Amino acid sequence: MVLTTLAASCTNRVDRPAADSTPSADIRHVADRFADIEILRYRAHGFESLSLQQKQLLYHLSEAALVGRDILFDQNNRYNLAVRRALEAILRNCRDDVHSPDFKALETYLKQVWFAGGIHHHYSGDKFAPAFTPEFFERCIRSLDESLVPVRHGQTVDEWLAEIMPVIFQPAIMPRRSVQSGDGDLIAASANNYYGDGVTMADVETFYAGLKNPNDTTPVSFGLNSRLVHENGTLTEKVWKTGGLYTQAIEKITAELEKAIPFAENGRQKAVIAKLVEYYRTGDLKTFDEYSILWVKDVDSDTDFINGFIETYGDPLGLKASWEATVNFTNREATRRTKIISDHAQWFEDRSPVDSRFKKTEVKGVTAKVITAVMLGGDCYPATPLGINLPNSNWIRHLHGSKSVTVENIARAYDEASQGSGFNEEFMWSDEERTLTRQYGFITDNLHTDLHECLGHGSGIILPGVDHDALKAYSSTIEEARADLFALYYLADGKILELGLLPHADAFKAGYYRYIMNGLMTQLARIEPGKDIEEAHMRNRQLIARWVYEKGLPEHVVELKSRDGKTYAVVNDYAKLRALFAQLLAEVQRIKSEGDFEAAKHLVETYGVKVDRALHGETLARYAKLNLAPYRGFVNPVMKEIRNSRGETVDIVLDYTEDYASQMLRYGRDYSFLPTYN
Repeated sequence: MVLTTLAASCTNRVDRPAADSTPSADIRHVADRFADIEILRYRAHGFESLSLQQKQLLYHLSEAALVGRDILFDQNNRYNLAVRRALEAILRNCRDDVHSPDFKALETYLKQVWFAGGIHHHYSGDKFAPAFTPEFFERCIRSLDESLVPVRHGQTVDEWLAEIMPVIFQPAIMPRRSVQSGDGDLIAASANNYYGDGVTMADVETFYAGLKNPNDTTPVSFGLNSRLVHENGTLTEKVWKTGGLYTQAIEKITAELEKAIPFAENGRQKAVIAKLVEYYRTGDLKTFDEYSILWVKDVDSDTDFINGFIETYGDPLGLKASWEATVNFTNREATRRTKIISDHAQWFEDRSPVDSRFKKTEVKGVTAKVITAVMLGGDCYPATPLGINLPNSNWIRHLHGSKSVTVENIARAYDEASQGSGFNEEFMWSDEERTLTRQYGFITDNLHTDLHECLGHGSGIILPGVDHDALKAYSSTIEEARADLFALYYLADGKILELGLLPHADAFKAGYYRYIMNGLMTQLARIEPGKDIEEAHMRNRQLIARWVYEKGLPEHVVELKSRDGKTYAVVNDYAKLRALFAQLLAEVQRIKSEGDFEAAKHLVETYGVKVDRALHGETLARYAKLNLAPYRGFVNPVMKEIRNSRGETVDIVLDYTEDYASQMLRYGRDYSFLPTYN
C-alpha cells in the first residue's frame, strides 16, 4: 500500500490509500517498518456494541479466515512453505547471531515473505533478493535440529539445501510469480503453483476450451478451484476441497464455519454458510454458484464475510483463484451513502456514455454498504482491499445482482497515517490542488470506491456468444479500467450533487487530480528502476492517465509541467478531462462486451505497460527524500474469548497490541496445517 491515492482495485476489490484528512490519534500507530513496507493497525470501532451472538459469529468466521493461511503461500509458489518454515525455525532457534548484519537481513527477508505470501513481491511479482549470504543461511540451517528443517520425505538436509538454496539465492530461477503479458508461454514463465510441471499455456487453453459449452448461459467458472497437472500422460485437475488438494486446511475452515452456523443472525445467513461448507466438501463449481447467489441475496445481516477461492489475478490466464477471507460488520451510518448509490443504479446505467447495445436494460440486485473489517486473511492480508464487489460471475451479476462494500475503517487508517508526510507539498502543482485534497480528498476517494464497486463492476453486459475469458491475460486490467472510468465519469456528474453525495461542485476535482497525478507519476514509486509495469491494477491506472494525457494534448487538457527541475501533473480543463474519460469508457466497455482481445492487448500494451524512464527516476528520487514506504499493510486485532467460571463465553474483545512479527510467528505456529509440499 502507498501513502498517496493509488487505487489498486481488483475485479471485486479496490484498495485506495487516501491522503490528507483529519487525523485521529488512536489509529496512527505504526506497527512495523521494513524494506518498502509499513505495517499499520486498524481498529474495528463499534465491535464492542455488537450483541454477544454477533461477536461469537464473527469469532468463528475469523478463525475460518486464519486457518486457511497456508493455502495462499502454496498457491503462490511450491517452495513458499518450505522457505517460510525454514526461516521461522531459524528466527526462533538461532539466536547467537541476532546482532549480525546477516541475521538482521534474514529478519527483513522473512518479514517480506510473510507480507507477500511467499518469495515474490506481493505487487510487482519479482522475486526478493536476500541481503544475507548463502553461507550464513546454510550455517543456520545446519545448526538446527534436523526435525526443524522442512525436508521432503526421505530427503537429507544436504539434498534439501541443494534444492532450496538456488530458489532463494539465484535470480534467474523462478524470477516472477506471474507474468501477465507478452508473446511467450505465460504459464511456463510464471512461478506460481496453479499448474503442474510441464503444463503449457496451450495445454490450459485447450483443456478448458473443451469443457465450455457456447450455448450455456449459466456457465461455471471452469478451473477456479483446482491445480491443472499432467498425471499418467493426461491433463487432470486436482481440486481444492475436502479429501482433495489442501484438505488439511479446508477441513479446519469448514469446522469453524460449522461452529459459526448456530450464531448466524437469520435463516438466510445460516443457509449461506451451510452452502459454503457444502462447496468446500464437494469442490463442485455449481455449488459455488449456488452459494454465490445465496450470499448476494443476504442483504439484511449486519455481519458478513468472504471466504474462498475468489480472485484470479495471480493466474496469467485469469482462471485459478487465490484463497482469501475477510470478516466484517455493517457501518450503518456510512451505509446511507452507498444505499443512495445503489437505489439509483438504473439511472446511472441508462445515462452511461457507452453504446446502448452494451447497457443493462434492467439492473438487478445491486446492493452496497460500508463495512468495518474485524479480520483479514489469505490474499486480503496483510495488504487488503478498500472495496469489494462480488460475485465475479457475469451471469449471476446479470440475473441476481451483486453486493458491493467499502471498507471504511481500513480507508480511514490509511488516510490518518498519511498526515504530515510532505507528499502533497512535493508532488502537487499548487496550493489549489493541495486545498482541494485537504477539503475533499477523503470523501472523493470513498465515493470513487463506492461508484467503482457498486456501479462500475455492476454495469454493462457481455454480448451473447462472447466467451467470458476472451480477453485472457488482459481481462483484469480491462475490467479495472472499466470500473475506474465509470466511477471517474460520474464523480463529476450533477446527479452526485443532487443526491448529496459531495458537498461542493468542485469537490470532484480532488479525485480527478489525484488520479491523474498518480497514474502518470507517483505510482511509479512502486516500480524498480528499469522495470515495466506488470501488475494489473497499476496498468489500469497508467492506461487511463496516459490515454487521456495523449488524447488531450492538442487542447492541453492534461500537462506534465516542469518547475525548478521537478515535473508535475497539471489538469487545465476538468470538463474536457471528463469528456475524455467518457470516450475511453465507451471503448473499454466495447472491448469487454465484444471480447475484442486484439484491441485489449493494444490498449494495455500501448498505454499501461511501458514506463517513462526519466520520469520514473525523478519520481523515485523525490519519493526517497520523503522517507515514505510505497506499500502498506496491517496487523489484525487479536480476538479473545472472555469466559466465566463455568467456561461459558460471556464476551469477546479485540486486543490491538500484538506486533507484526509476533502475529506472524503465532500464525505460523497456530494456523499452519498444510504439509510443506503439496
